[in-house]
Amino acid sequence: MELAYYSDYAVRLVNTEEPSRGQDSLTSVEAVRELFGANRSAARRASEADVTRFRSVRARLRAVFEAADGGDATLAVDLLNSLLLEFPVSPQISGHDHRAEDGSPLWHMHLADHPSNATAGFAAIAAMGLAFHLTEYGVDRLGLCEAPPCRNAYLDTSTNRSRRYCSDRCATRANVAAYRARKRLEADRSAGTGLTAESAQRATANGER
Repeated sequence: MELAYYSDYAVRLVNTEEPSRGQDSLTSVEAVRELFGANRSAARRASEADVTRFRSVRARLRAVFEAADGGDATLAVDLLNSLLLEFPVSPQISGHDHRAEDGSPLWHMHLADHPSNATAGFAAIAAMGLAFHLTEYGVDRLGLCEAPPCRNAYLDTSTNRSRRYCSDRCATRANVAAYRARKRLEADRSAGTGLTAESAQRATANGER
């Protein structure tokens, strides 16, 4: 498993809340466990107390994305470093998968945590994954969706640093809204031009009388 994979932990947690819509899906221990995905052994450690703790970590991770999205790289790094210090991990070489041809291990780096609770384990992995993504691709690759009212977090891995939306759905919605806005503007301009021409014609007719 590549270390960059872990950055998705941060995105999944941040996007459990949509502040502008007043929506929050992180309301139960079951919702907390779902965030761990295939890591069922870690998910089983979650308890009701982790709901509040997860929300606290979520706010801190969103602050990292907000700083990055706002162009404040130093603040984004400082906020992320504080999470890394509070929730450390131990990188280990793992080989639980094997090559089909000879059965030899597929060695890769794995983040082994030693948490006191489920939140500490998840936060450690999310922060480290986000740190790897930031240092590999740049602070400007951490963004918040530009399609209002959505402000979901996303990680930009495009070759030309062009990503602006969290999903194809939001990109389509934003493009449709922009198209309609242009059409309204064109219609308003046409109406204004027609009115001006009509007024000028009346003024000319009055002047000839």
